[in-house]
Amino acid sequence: MGYVSAVPVPQPRAVRAAVPAGGRRSLAAALLLGALGATVVLLSAGQTWAGGAASVGGGSVAIKVDGASVTGVPTALAIVGLAALFAVFAVRRTGRTLVAGLLALSGAGAALAAVLGASDSAALNAEAARISGDTAAAVADLTHTAWPYVTAAGAVLILLAGLLALRFGKNWPAMGGRYERSGTPGAGRRAPAADPDRPEELWKALDRGEDPTGGE
Repeated sequence: MGYVSAVPVPQPRAVRAAVPAGGRRSLAAALLLGALGATVVLLSAGQTWAGGAASVGGGSVAIKVDGASVTGVPTALAIVGLAALFAVFAVRRTGRTLVAGLLALSGAGAALAAVLGASDSAALNAEAARISGDTAAAVADLTHTAWPYVTAAGAVLILLAGLLALRFGKNWPAMGGRYERSGTPGAGRRAPAADPDRPEELWKALDRGEDPTGGE
């Protein structure tokens, strides 16, 4: 009686995926946090951060300033961070680490600038001097809104996106690198020589930059 030996059949494994499951989750989280954070910073920087009253001609005029007038740092760093977020996918290895660090620093810098600007009165005094024509004019009844802290919160989201990129970025895909890693579709394979009796295959081979005769 003969015996039939079992031949193991290769099974698909999760590790063969182009991006590991943990990498996909961290990638999605970083993109969401970075994009949302930059949007919050850009929108809240255009809102009123502080207000007060300036004395003009024996009367009082209400004045207010937005975040861009107080400090342009959060807006500028949010734009830098947004660019760095997408640049992460265009570089690899050391370059990716550097860009991820820039992303994190952009968020940290924007948050710090927003917090420092929350109690700043220089922009209001400058506006009071412009309205009254008195360079020594100062604002009375100074008030501040919560928008600087909303800006800081958005900047923290950018910072978190940068930290995720620093921690998990090595597992993220890179532009144009889909077929360069071992185990991915097409790796280590060579297209078969085109059939000379089928012209359409010859044209397809030429379009791919291959030798349609199969020669080296």
